[in-house]
Amino acid sequence: MQGHPVFGETKKPDEEWLRRATAEEAIEPDLPIVDAHMHFWHHHSGYRYFCEEFARDVQACGHRVDASVFVECRSMYRAHGEDRLKSLGEIEFAAGQGAMADSGKYTSCRAAAAIVANVDLRLGDQLRETLEAHVNASNGRMRGVRNRGKWDPDPAVRGKVCAEGPRPYLQPAFQAGLDVLASMGLSFDATGFHPQLGEIAELARAHPGANIVVIHSGSPVGHSSYAGRMDEVHAKWLAGMRKLQQCPNVVIKLGGLLMSLGSFDFTAEQRPPTSQELARLWRPWIEPCLELFGAGRCMVSSNFPVEKAGVPYGTIWNMFKRIAAGCSAEEKRMLFSGTARRVYRLD
Repeated sequence: MQGHPVFGETKKPDEEWLRRATAEEAIEPDLPIVDAHMHFWHHHSGYRYFCEEFARDVQACGHRVDASVFVECRSMYRAHGEDRLKSLGEIEFAAGQGAMADSGKYTSCRAAAAIVANVDLRLGDQLRETLEAHVNASNGRMRGVRNRGKWDPDPAVRGKVCAEGPRPYLQPAFQAGLDVLASMGLSFDATGFHPQLGEIAELARAHPGANIVVIHSGSPVGHSSYAGRMDEVHAKWLAGMRKLQQCPNVVIKLGGLLMSLGSFDFTAEQRPPTSQELARLWRPWIEPCLELFGAGRCMVSSNFPVEKAGVPYGTIWNMFKRIAAGCSAEEKRMLFSGTARRVYRLD
């Protein structure tokens, strides 16, 4: 159907198809949630997702979403000026969306309460000044940086927005920049496909003072050249997660599996998956993270509006709550809000 995702790409959601989703009551609706990974943008496809659109999703989902973390997505860059400062436009934009949310006019959720920016950590002598400019532009919201690290020999897997070459986080210039970032008290959101998890573990071991967040459950890939190899993919992914577990400075951001895993064919199905179906598909990738890292080193995320290509907002939270059903009350508190509040230093 038009508007559905091609695996590995971001597509505009098909609202009519989303309306076919099975209606679900929110599970544990009073459990506080911090959505640790979401975006605001006016996508090149024409799709707009601003504070108002996010507020409607929060209102409709029936869950208590208290705050969200905005993560860079190359949105609203400045059209002019030095290249290293163009991403200041995204910081100003995200802070503005957060200010709109804080007015209470659209939502009670503190949207973009924390911001993860894009600053090239390879800037050398210009890095600290550039980071300070972004911190100042964020109105107190900036908490970290994400640099794109995804790389794979298969161009269909790595996509258009990827690292410039293999082993991007192990380059000397990047590692020097990570030390500067850590010295300023800012965290790093690391992104890589599952074959790269060992490289991220190597980075974490070499820089124990850096706080590293591995996003999207470690991004296991199940499409293109990895299609039909799920047992092999899972084994390699799990081996990488076990290496990361040995690094106390690493936490895991759960979710974000829609575009990489390719476990649900949205081009063929007549309706979005229910939270039960999604839990069955994603449990093999989420449950091991909880077992390895514990709730104190895991946080939930929606990855909206990217995941909106496949599921409504409330389905994501019901899915997580089904998988976490056996956790204690304290473990649920940490998983759904406490870890994100600690890592991103939310009040």
